[in-house]
Amino acid sequence: MRGTRIEISGFLDRLVKQRGRAARNLTAMTPTPMPLDEIDLSAIDFWERPADEIDGAFLTLRREDPRRFFDEMPVEPPMIQGRGYYSLTRHADVVEASRHPERFCSGQGTNIPDMPPAFNEFFGSMINLDDPRHARMRRIVSRGFTPRQLGQLQGDVEGIAREVVDGIIEKGECDFVTEVAATLPLRIILDLMGIPRSEEKFVFDRTNIILGLADEEYVPDQTVTGIMTAVLTAGQELAGLVSELGTARQKEPTDDMVSALVNAEVDGEHLTPDELGSFFILLVVAGNETTRNAIAHGTIALAQHPDQRQIWLDDLDGVTPTAVEEVVRWATPVQHFRRTVTEDGVRLGEQEFSAGDKVVLWYRSANRDEAVFDDPYRFDVRRTPNDHVGFGGPGPHFCLGAHLARREVGVMMRELITRIPDLEPGEPDILRSSFIHGVKHLPVTFTPGPRSA
Repeated sequence: MRGTRIEISGFLDRLVKQRGRAARNLTAMTPTPMPLDEIDLSAIDFWERPADEIDGAFLTLRREDPRRFFDEMPVEPPMIQGRGYYSLTRHADVVEASRHPERFCSGQGTNIPDMPPAFNEFFGSMINLDDPRHARMRRIVSRGFTPRQLGQLQGDVEGIAREVVDGIIEKGECDFVTEVAATLPLRIILDLMGIPRSEEKFVFDRTNIILGLADEEYVPDQTVTGIMTAVLTAGQELAGLVSELGTARQKEPTDDMVSALVNAEVDGEHLTPDELGSFFILLVVAGNETTRNAIAHGTIALAQHPDQRQIWLDDLDGVTPTAVEEVVRWATPVQHFRRTVTEDGVRLGEQEFSAGDKVVLWYRSANRDEAVFDDPYRFDVRRTPNDHVGFGGPGPHFCLGAHLARREVGVMMRELITRIPDLEPGEPDILRSSFIHGVKHLPVTFTPGPRSA
C-alpha cells in the first residue's frame, strides 16, 4: 500500500494531467476535414490512423460525398471478390436504409466482403437473415429475453460489477479492458446461459479471434488461409461448447437461457442445434465485445472530461440514463454493417442504386452528424435528444440485447466513478479493424481502495 503522502501527491499529479488533457480536448473538438482523395475506407491501414483523422474523413464524406463509392480490397477464396460498395455516412441515410429491409436486405451478408451463405449464417445468425426466417428466429430467441429473465438479471449485474471492481481495487493498476470492461459482460452472458465460469477465458479468447481477425495479436497468421482457419476453428469451438450444454438442458432443463432456447416452441418450431450454436456465437461476440468497448471508451471519455464525470457523480440516478446513451454514441462499438439493394431504382437523395449494389451503413459517422447532434464532438452526459444509432438503426435488426447492454454500461460506470474516483487511463491499444471500434488494452492507475463489504 502507498503512504498517505504519496497517495495525495499522486492524486494531485493525475488531476493536473486530467485537466490538461481535458483542456486540449475542448480546444480541438471538431476534427480537421481530410482531403477527399486521401480517404480509402477499404484500406486496413486507414483504420490505424488517430481517431480525430478518421472522424475528419467522415466529416469530409458527409459534407462532400455522403454516398461515396469505394472499391473493395482484393480477396482470396473462400471470400468472393466484390465489385465495391456505397458508403452511407449521413444519419438520415443510415436510418432510412435500416427502416426498409425490403429494399436494403441483410440476407446476402452484413460484412463488406461476400462470404459463402453457410459462413454468413454460422457467424451472423439472425443478423444475416431476412424475413420470414429472421422473424422466426427472433421470435424463438426472444424467449430468452423475456421481462422475467431480464428482471432476474437486475441484481446479478450489480453484484457482478461489484465483484469485478473488487478484483482490481486493491491493486492500484490493471489492464482495464481484460480485467474490467470485458469481464463484466462476458461473466453476465455465461451466467445467463448457464455456462460455467471456468470457461470464461476459453470464450474470451475465441471471441477476440472472431472480431479481431485483422489484428496480429489475435490472429498471428494474416494470410487469408490463416485468418479463415483461425476464425472457423474459434466458431466451431464456441458452437461445440453450447451444443453439449443444449443437449443436456433438453433432458434436464434448468433456469437458464440455454434451457429456455432449446425448449422454446414458436408455431411448432424449435431452434435446431446449428441455430443454437450460431446464436451463441452472436450472443457472446456481440454481447461481450460491444459492451466492453462502450465501457472502455466511456472510461477514457470521462477521464478526458472530468467536468462530465462530476456532473454524473453529482446526480447518479438522474444522469445515468442520458449518460449511458452518450457513452454508446461516443463509443459506437460497431462501426458499420452492410446491406444489399434488392431492386433497381432504389434512391437515397440524388443517388440511384441497382439491384445487388452494396451499401455500408457507417454508424460511427452517423453518430457525429451535425445535422442531428448539436456540437457532435462534445461529450455531454446530459445530451438530449440523443438519436444515436449505436445499437443499429430502427427496424427489425435493432439490437435485441440493447436493454441489457444499457444496464451493464450504467451499472459498471456508476461502480467505477463512485469507488475509484481517480482512475487514470494510459494510452489505449486500439483494435486493427474497420468493423469494431475496439480497445484491446488500456492500462489504468488509481489509488488502491477497499473491497466491498
